[in-house]
Amino acid sequence: MSQEAFADKCGIDRTYISGIERGIRNPTLEIINIIASGLQIELTELFDFSTKPES
Repeated sequence: MSQEAFADKCGIDRTYISGIERGIRNPTLEIINIIASGLQIELTELFDFSTKPES
């Protein structure tokens, strides 16, 4: 999915998503929650570093 499509899905400006990816923007918890919803995952999954990625 493109940045633009994802931004539209989340209702966030594409340039804001780009800024987050590049480390220029620091999203609020509200924005992080919106992003998690757009990814169809729980907010806690974005912060759970204890699980190893599937190989």
